[in-house]
Amino acid sequence: MTANTQDAANVVAINDTTANPAPLGLLGFGMTTILLNLHNAGLFPMDSMILSMGIFYGGLGQIIVGIMEWKKNNTFGATAFTSYGLFWLTLVALIILPKTGSVPAPGDSAMTAYLVMWGVFTGVLFIGTFRMNRAMQVVFGSLTVLFFLLAAGDLTGNHMIKFIAGCEGIFCGISAVYAGLAQVINEVYGRTVAPLGLVRQPG
Repeated sequence: MTANTQDAANVVAINDTTANPAPLGLLGFGMTTILLNLHNAGLFPMDSMILSMGIFYGGLGQIIVGIMEWKKNNTFGATAFTSYGLFWLTLVALIILPKTGSVPAPGDSAMTAYLVMWGVFTGVLFIGTFRMNRAMQVVFGSLTVLFFLLAAGDLTGNHMIKFIAGCEGIFCGISAVYAGLAQVINEVYGRTVAPLGLVRQPG
């Protein structure tokens, strides 16, 4: 037996029995997005409730999910969840740091650039969802629109655009919550209770 044959014989396949982390990430993203955009729509002011959700559930929660997706060899999931978890942390920092007096608050042009960058990033991920289910396509498609609406609102200072962005963001958050809870319910029942709109892959 050659050395290569011996090495091949010694390879041990590890069966991954860990749970699907994606629903947790989708719920952390979706619920935080809904609450932030209720604020954007004018229902209540920015307060510690939104910031706390941004730090812990939307931020740290998604980062943990991203690490779990990395362990499952899911490049898309690891990239998306880790990135959006860090997005929430940076957004909270942009709000809190200027209040300490250590750094100036970002101007409208800076926030526009920030949101456009996230819009471009999300748009590329949206292309990736063409190989996934319809639910994920709705989440990433509506999120791409949301970032560009928010950027337009900051660029123009138009309150109607910001209101529309808030309403669109609520829809985006609800779509993410649905995508997350649907996976949980479908797994618990062992059948499709909440459809995700599976995409038929080319043969």
